[in-house]
Amino acid sequence: MTRKGGSHWRVPEGYSYTVYHPMEEIYHWMYQIKESNHELVTQHYLGMTYENRPMYYLKISQPSNKAKKVIWMDCGIHAREWISPAFCQWFVKEILQNYKTDPKIKSFLQNLDVYILPVLNIDGYIYSWTTERLWRKSRSAHVNGTCFGTDLNRNFNGSWGSIGASHNCSSLTFCGTGPESEPETKAVARFVEKRKSDVLCFLTIHSYGQYILTPYGYKTDLASNHQDLMEAAEKAAVALKEKHGTNFTVGPTSLLLYKNSGSLRDWAHMTGIPFSYTLELRDKGAYGFILPPDQIQPTCEETTTAVMTIIEYVNQKYFPNSAVAVTSGSLWLWFIVLFTRMLS
Repeated sequence: MTRKGGSHWRVPEGYSYTVYHPMEEIYHWMYQIKESNHELVTQHYLGMTYENRPMYYLKISQPSNKAKKVIWMDCGIHAREWISPAFCQWFVKEILQNYKTDPKIKSFLQNLDVYILPVLNIDGYIYSWTTERLWRKSRSAHVNGTCFGTDLNRNFNGSWGSIGASHNCSSLTFCGTGPESEPETKAVARFVEKRKSDVLCFLTIHSYGQYILTPYGYKTDLASNHQDLMEAAEKAAVALKEKHGTNFTVGPTSLLLYKNSGSLRDWAHMTGIPFSYTLELRDKGAYGFILPPDQIQPTCEETTTAVMTIIEYVNQKYFPNSAVAVTSGSLWLWFIVLFTRMLS
């Protein structure tokens, strides 16, 4: 293990955050991150995939005696969207690198734990590396093994199978044989349902198109907290653009793109999680799913800015005195130092 720049956090030796990594390397990275940052990071089992591979998530939690709320982030629900898992890894790195010096990160970690699932669709992600680069779905077998894969982002129990999803297993948007018919979907749903009263924000990372999408996809009715959802997302889009000039569009999926049902974002909001978003990262189609590695860093930098903005918004909304507490604590420290100097 090495220390980066002599700082307090540690990364796997030689691990690059500006290349795409196969699943075995991501598994190893998760283990190394947990082992070398055990004061903040723990690794937890979530479930098994269709092809019997373990699903793990990372929990980033500042030690505390008080009960905290939760931010959830998942990446790689669609296998071919490689920039998504790359971002989840980058985001973990950013928190670990900066949590002791960045007052905003320091503030939200007092109140919020962050749960990160770097690759949701592990079987499909591996298949996109070994066999078919543009594979989208999972790898479950259907019709006596003549047809493979379910679109996991059409398989959640949020108006499942009603619109913008196919019941034909050869389709890219095949919604499965029923809501949560897939083990990956079921693992996420059961985990989140047990903690839904604590989860304040749900972020599911995709590519491409440059959107921050709010509920709903299956209907054009606006979410009950649409104004708050839009305010946070619009602030995030402004902050993102300031980083590298990239333009993101903000709004409900059904009004900006198309209608779809059974999505993870809609299901999370319908289950009671107030802030639920899909982020569609770079680009707008020039490279599409085959985003070049030289765009990983700028994409991850700007997306980190957007995600931090949303988390900060949520933190301030639910813990309005947290920023004040940090400030007043610093003020008291200043007074103590001043008083000590006067006595010396």
